[in-house]
Amino acid sequence: MTGTTAHHPARLTGREALLFEAGIKLGGVFHQYLGMPVSRTTARGLARTIERAVGLQPYVASVRVRVDPSRGGPVGRGRFAYRYLVPEMLDVRVGLRDGAEEVEARLRHRPDLRYPLMSVVRVTGPPPLRRAPRRRRGASRRA
Repeated sequence: MTGTTAHHPARLTGREALLFEAGIKLGGVFHQYLGMPVSRTTARGLARTIERAVGLQPYVASVRVRVDPSRGGPVGRGRFAYRYLVPEMLDVRVGLRDGAEEVEARLRHRPDLRYPLMSVVRVTGPPPLRRAPRRRRGASRRA
């Protein structure tokens, strides 16, 4: 991965660094936007705003955000007829690319788990390099 591994003292592969970045971006969406007022008329605009904000970040090749305001709690009345953005409303996909490495990750509420799960959808690019096993100190070499 071009330049990215230099930022990780753990010597990550390019693929590992992109996966880490995908998690950070989805976690950012989840924790930054929950609680925003949202209605049927503002849901699409909120989704586009989140897409544009995430799209500014390094390695982001694509972002798709869907907000379904019908999945929230009760709606107020009159000018307060909105809900707060809750995890059940979000479906976010982010694609990251660096050279030949590509990662797609998703954040969506899983009713079966009753939890907003972030998951890796797809990883493409050259196969990861296999690291040689570490040799224990004092172990002799076989001829």
